[in-house]
Amino acid sequence: MIFPAMVFGQQEADTVKHWTAGGNSAFNFSQVSLSNWAGGGKNSVSGTFLFNAFLNFKKDKRAWENTLDIGYGLTQQGDENLVKTEDRIQIVSKYGIQASERWYYTALADFKTQMDLGYKDPPENTIMTSKFMSPAYLLLSLGMDYKPNQNFSMYLSPLTGKMTIVNDDQLSNQGAYGVDPGENLRSEFGASVKSIYKKENLLQNVDFNTRLDLFSNWTDHPERIDVEWETKFDFRVNSFLSAHLGTTLLYDHDINYVDAEGVEHGPRIQFKQLFGFGINYKF
Repeated sequence: MIFPAMVFGQQEADTVKHWTAGGNSAFNFSQVSLSNWAGGGKNSVSGTFLFNAFLNFKKDKRAWENTLDIGYGLTQQGDENLVKTEDRIQIVSKYGIQASERWYYTALADFKTQMDLGYKDPPENTIMTSKFMSPAYLLLSLGMDYKPNQNFSMYLSPLTGKMTIVNDDQLSNQGAYGVDPGENLRSEFGASVKSIYKKENLLQNVDFNTRLDLFSNWTDHPERIDVEWETKFDFRVNSFLSAHLGTTLLYDHDINYVDAEGVEHGPRIQFKQLFGFGINYKF
Protein backbone atom coordinates (compact mmCIF):
# COMPACT_ATOMS: atom_id res chain seq x y z
CA MET A 1 0.00 0.00 0.00
CA ILE A 2 3.01 2.30 0.25
CA PHE A 3 3.46 2.55 -3.53
CA PRO A 4 -0.01 4.06 -4.32
CA ALA A 5 0.44 6.55 -1.48
CA MET A 6 3.79 7.62 -2.89
CA VAL A 7 2.27 8.02 -6.38
CA PHE A 8 -0.59 10.13 -5.04
CA GLY A 9 1.81 12.37 -3.12
CA GLN A 10 3.92 12.90 -6.22
CA GLN A 11 0.86 13.77 -8.36
CA GLU A 12 -0.34 16.28 -5.75
CA ALA A 13 3.08 17.96 -5.63
CA ASP A 14 3.25 18.12 -9.43
CA THR A 15 -0.19 19.76 -9.55
CA VAL A 16 0.56 22.35 -6.88
CA LYS A 17 3.83 23.53 -8.42
CA HIS A 18 2.04 24.61 -11.60
CA TRP A 19 -0.06 27.16 -9.68
CA THR A 20 1.13 30.57 -8.52
CA ALA A 21 -0.89 32.94 -6.36
CA GLY A 22 -0.37 36.27 -4.66
CA GLY A 23 -1.67 39.76 -4.21
CA ASN A 24 -1.64 43.01 -2.32
CA SER A 25 -4.03 44.78 0.08
CA ALA A 26 -3.85 48.33 1.38
CA PHE A 27 -5.92 50.59 3.63
CA ASN A 28 -5.39 54.35 3.46
CA PHE A 29 -6.95 56.57 6.14
CA SER A 30 -6.95 60.29 6.88
CA GLN A 31 -8.72 62.39 9.52
CA VAL A 32 -8.95 66.07 10.46
CA SER A 33 -10.52 67.30 13.71
CA LEU A 34 -11.00 71.03 14.41
CA SER A 35 -12.10 72.71 17.62
CA ASN A 36 -12.50 76.50 17.90
CA TRP A 37 -10.23 76.77 14.87
CA ALA A 38 -10.08 80.48 13.94
CA GLY A 39 -8.86 79.74 10.43
CA GLY A 40 -12.09 77.89 9.59
CA GLY A 41 -12.64 74.52 8.00
CA LYS A 42 -14.54 71.30 8.68
CA ASN A 43 -13.87 68.05 10.42
CA SER A 44 -13.25 65.32 7.86
CA VAL A 45 -12.54 61.62 7.69
CA SER A 46 -11.76 59.42 4.71
CA GLY A 47 -10.66 55.88 4.03
CA THR A 48 -9.85 53.76 0.98
CA PHE A 49 -9.44 49.99 0.76
CA LEU A 50 -7.58 48.46 -2.20
CA PHE A 51 -7.16 44.76 -2.92
CA ASN A 52 -5.78 42.86 -5.89
CA ALA A 53 -4.92 39.19 -6.24
CA PHE A 54 -3.92 36.72 -8.92
CA LEU A 55 -4.16 32.96 -9.39
CA ASN A 56 -2.26 31.55 -12.37
CA PHE A 57 -1.69 28.09 -13.83
CA LYS A 58 1.13 27.14 -16.22
CA LYS A 59 1.87 23.66 -17.51
CA ASP A 60 3.44 22.63 -20.80
CA LYS A 61 1.75 24.79 -23.45
CA ARG A 62 -1.27 25.79 -21.36
CA ALA A 63 -1.54 29.01 -19.37
CA TRP A 64 -4.51 30.23 -17.32
CA GLU A 65 -4.32 33.66 -15.66
CA ASN A 66 -6.93 35.06 -13.25
CA THR A 67 -6.98 38.45 -11.51
CA LEU A 68 -9.32 40.13 -9.02
CA ASP A 69 -9.20 43.89 -8.42
CA ILE A 70 -11.34 45.58 -5.74
CA GLY A 71 -11.36 49.18 -4.52
CA TYR A 72 -13.72 51.06 -2.21
CA GLY A 73 -13.39 54.47 -0.56
CA LEU A 74 -15.55 56.96 1.36
CA THR A 75 -15.08 60.48 2.69
CA GLN A 76 -17.15 62.72 4.95
CA GLN A 77 -16.84 66.39 5.84
CA GLY A 78 -18.55 67.62 8.98
CA ASP A 79 -22.12 66.35 9.21
CA GLU A 80 -22.56 66.01 5.45
CA ASN A 81 -23.51 62.76 3.76
CA LEU A 82 -20.84 60.21 2.99
CA VAL A 83 -19.34 60.59 -0.48
CA LYS A 84 -17.95 57.69 -2.49
CA THR A 85 -14.42 58.30 -3.76
CA GLU A 86 -13.52 54.83 -5.10
CA ASP A 87 -15.66 51.85 -6.08
CA ARG A 88 -14.79 49.02 -8.45
CA ILE A 89 -14.82 45.27 -8.91
CA GLN A 90 -12.98 43.74 -11.86
CA ILE A 91 -12.42 40.06 -12.62
CA VAL A 92 -10.33 38.97 -15.61
CA SER A 93 -9.74 35.38 -16.70
CA LYS A 94 -7.47 34.53 -19.64
CA TYR A 95 -6.79 31.02 -20.95
CA GLY A 96 -4.16 30.39 -23.61
CA ILE A 97 -2.47 27.60 -25.55
CA GLN A 98 1.05 28.32 -26.75
CA ALA A 99 1.37 28.75 -30.49
CA SER A 100 5.04 29.77 -30.59
CA GLU A 101 7.71 31.01 -28.21
CA ARG A 102 5.92 34.30 -27.51
CA TRP A 103 2.38 33.89 -28.87
CA TYR A 104 -0.67 32.15 -27.37
CA TYR A 105 -4.08 31.30 -28.82
CA THR A 106 -6.25 32.90 -26.14
CA ALA A 107 -9.81 33.24 -24.85
CA LEU A 108 -10.56 36.06 -22.42
CA ALA A 109 -13.43 37.08 -20.13
CA ASP A 110 -13.46 40.49 -18.42
CA PHE A 111 -16.21 41.59 -15.99
CA LYS A 112 -16.42 44.84 -14.04
CA THR A 113 -18.98 46.76 -12.01
CA GLN A 114 -19.21 48.68 -8.72
CA MET A 115 -20.59 47.82 -5.26
CA ASP A 116 -22.35 50.91 -3.95
CA LEU A 117 -24.63 53.74 -5.01
CA GLY A 118 -23.00 56.64 -6.83
CA TYR A 119 -24.45 60.15 -7.01
CA LYS A 120 -24.06 63.08 -9.39
CA ASP A 121 -24.57 65.74 -6.69
CA PRO A 122 -22.53 64.82 -3.60
CA PRO A 123 -22.87 65.48 -0.71
CA GLU A 124 -26.62 66.05 -1.22
CA ASN A 125 -26.82 62.60 -2.84
CA THR A 126 -30.17 63.06 -4.56
CA ILE A 127 -29.29 62.21 -8.22
CA MET A 128 -28.30 58.54 -8.41
CA THR A 129 -26.02 57.68 -11.33
CA SER A 130 -24.75 54.16 -10.58
CA LYS A 131 -25.21 51.12 -8.37
CA PHE A 132 -24.29 47.43 -8.35
CA MET A 133 -24.78 46.00 -11.88
CA SER A 134 -25.76 49.44 -13.19
CA PRO A 135 -23.61 49.67 -15.10
CA ALA A 136 -21.72 46.40 -15.47
CA TYR A 137 -19.52 45.46 -18.41
CA LEU A 138 -18.78 41.97 -19.71
CA LEU A 139 -16.29 41.30 -22.51
CA LEU A 140 -15.88 37.87 -24.10
CA SER A 141 -13.23 37.51 -26.79
CA LEU A 142 -10.95 35.24 -28.81
CA GLY A 143 -7.55 36.28 -30.07
CA MET A 144 -3.77 36.08 -29.73
CA ASP A 145 -1.71 37.00 -26.69
CA TYR A 146 1.87 38.26 -27.13
CA LYS A 147 4.01 37.64 -24.02
CA PRO A 148 7.72 38.31 -24.65
CA ASN A 149 8.56 38.32 -20.92
CA GLN A 150 7.05 38.28 -17.42
CA ASN A 151 6.51 42.05 -17.34
CA PHE A 152 4.58 42.70 -20.56
CA SER A 153 1.67 41.22 -22.47
CA MET A 154 -0.51 42.43 -25.34
CA TYR A 155 -3.74 40.68 -26.19
CA LEU A 156 -5.19 41.27 -29.67
CA SER A 157 -8.73 40.15 -30.45
CA PRO A 158 -10.62 40.66 -33.73
CA LEU A 159 -13.60 38.82 -32.20
CA THR A 160 -14.94 40.59 -29.11
CA GLY A 161 -18.43 40.77 -27.69
CA LYS A 162 -19.10 43.65 -25.28
CA MET A 163 -22.23 43.70 -23.13
CA THR A 164 -23.27 46.79 -21.14
CA ILE A 165 -25.73 45.94 -18.38
CA VAL A 166 -27.95 48.51 -16.62
CA ASN A 167 -30.12 46.56 -14.20
CA ASP A 168 -31.72 49.57 -12.51
CA ASP A 169 -35.00 50.57 -14.19
CA GLN A 170 -34.60 54.27 -13.37
CA LEU A 171 -31.24 54.46 -15.11
CA SER A 172 -32.43 52.17 -17.89
CA ASN A 173 -35.40 54.42 -18.65
CA GLN A 174 -32.97 57.35 -18.93
CA GLY A 175 -30.92 55.46 -21.51
CA ALA A 176 -27.87 55.68 -19.24
CA TYR A 177 -24.49 54.25 -20.32
CA GLY A 178 -25.57 53.78 -23.93
CA VAL A 179 -28.50 51.39 -23.51
CA ASP A 180 -31.72 52.16 -25.37
CA PRO A 181 -34.28 53.77 -23.03
CA GLY A 182 -36.17 51.04 -21.20
CA GLU A 183 -33.62 48.34 -22.10
CA ASN A 184 -31.28 46.66 -19.60
CA LEU A 185 -28.67 45.38 -22.06
CA ARG A 186 -26.65 46.79 -24.93
CA SER A 187 -24.65 44.32 -27.02
CA GLU A 188 -21.77 45.29 -29.28
CA PHE A 189 -19.43 43.27 -31.51
CA GLY A 190 -15.98 44.39 -32.49
CA ALA A 191 -12.24 44.21 -31.82
CA SER A 192 -10.26 44.81 -28.67
CA VAL A 193 -6.72 45.27 -27.39
CA LYS A 194 -5.58 44.74 -23.81
CA SER A 195 -1.97 45.53 -22.91
CA ILE A 196 -0.35 45.27 -19.47
CA TYR A 197 3.08 46.31 -18.27
CA LYS A 198 4.26 45.79 -14.69
CA LYS A 199 7.64 46.28 -13.11
CA GLU A 200 8.74 45.65 -9.56
CA ASN A 201 11.42 48.06 -8.34
CA LEU A 202 11.07 50.39 -11.30
CA LEU A 203 12.97 52.64 -8.90
CA GLN A 204 14.12 51.51 -5.48
CA ASN A 205 11.02 50.48 -3.48
CA VAL A 206 8.70 51.68 -6.26
CA ASP A 207 6.49 49.21 -8.16
CA PHE A 208 4.76 50.27 -11.38
CA ASN A 209 1.76 48.84 -13.21
CA THR A 210 -0.14 50.15 -16.23
CA ARG A 211 -3.04 48.70 -18.21
CA LEU A 212 -4.54 49.96 -21.48
CA ASP A 213 -7.83 48.56 -22.82
CA LEU A 214 -9.23 49.54 -26.25
CA PHE A 215 -12.48 48.48 -27.92
CA SER A 216 -13.92 49.30 -31.35
CA ASN A 217 -17.47 48.40 -32.41
CA TRP A 218 -17.31 46.89 -35.92
CA THR A 219 -20.99 47.56 -36.63
CA ASP A 220 -21.44 51.13 -35.33
CA HIS A 221 -18.82 53.82 -35.96
CA PRO A 222 -15.66 51.71 -35.55
CA GLU A 223 -13.60 54.92 -35.46
CA ARG A 224 -15.07 55.69 -32.01
CA ILE A 225 -12.72 53.74 -29.77
CA ASP A 226 -13.51 53.09 -26.11
CA VAL A 227 -10.44 53.72 -23.94
CA GLU A 228 -9.59 52.69 -20.40
CA TRP A 229 -6.06 53.50 -19.24
CA GLU A 230 -4.99 52.83 -15.68
CA THR A 231 -1.62 53.46 -14.03
CA LYS A 232 -0.44 52.59 -10.51
CA PHE A 233 2.65 53.46 -8.49
CA ASP A 234 3.21 51.70 -5.17
CA PHE A 235 5.84 53.27 -2.92
CA ARG A 236 7.07 50.94 -0.15
CA VAL A 237 8.20 52.56 3.09
CA ASN A 238 8.67 49.24 4.89
CA SER A 239 6.95 45.84 5.07
CA PHE A 240 3.63 47.32 6.27
CA LEU A 241 3.58 50.99 5.29
CA SER A 242 3.26 52.24 1.73
CA ALA A 243 1.92 55.03 -0.44
CA HIS A 244 -0.22 54.55 -3.54
CA LEU A 245 -0.66 56.82 -6.53
CA GLY A 246 -3.13 55.79 -9.21
CA THR A 247 -4.80 57.40 -12.22
CA THR A 248 -7.61 56.21 -14.48
CA LEU A 249 -8.58 57.72 -17.83
CA LEU A 250 -11.84 56.67 -19.51
CA TYR A 251 -13.54 57.51 -22.77
CA ASP A 252 -16.73 55.89 -24.02
CA HIS A 253 -18.66 57.57 -26.83
CA ASP A 254 -21.89 56.00 -25.55
CA ILE A 255 -21.67 57.78 -22.18
CA ASN A 256 -22.79 61.43 -22.15
CA TYR A 257 -21.55 63.90 -19.56
CA VAL A 258 -24.36 65.26 -17.40
CA ASP A 259 -23.64 68.35 -15.26
CA ALA A 260 -24.97 69.04 -11.77
CA GLU A 261 -28.08 70.70 -13.27
CA GLY A 262 -28.90 67.56 -15.25
CA VAL A 263 -27.93 69.01 -18.66
CA GLU A 264 -26.28 66.58 -21.14
CA HIS A 265 -23.13 67.74 -22.92
CA GLY A 266 -22.16 64.66 -24.92
CA PRO A 267 -19.28 62.27 -24.29
CA ARG A 268 -16.14 63.55 -22.56
CA ILE A 269 -12.85 62.18 -21.29
CA GLN A 270 -13.22 61.02 -17.69
CA PHE A 271 -10.24 61.20 -15.35
CA LYS A 272 -9.68 60.06 -11.77
CA GLN A 273 -6.59 60.39 -9.56
CA LEU A 274 -6.10 58.67 -6.21
CA PHE A 275 -3.28 59.14 -3.70
CA GLY A 276 -3.10 57.56 -0.28
CA PHE A 277 -0.70 56.55 2.48
CA GLY A 278 -1.38 53.75 4.92
CA ILE A 279 -1.10 50.11 5.84
CA ASN A 280 -0.07 47.66 3.15
CA TYR A 281 0.24 43.87 3.10
CA LYS A 282 1.71 41.93 0.20
CA PHE A 283 1.29 38.18 -0.08
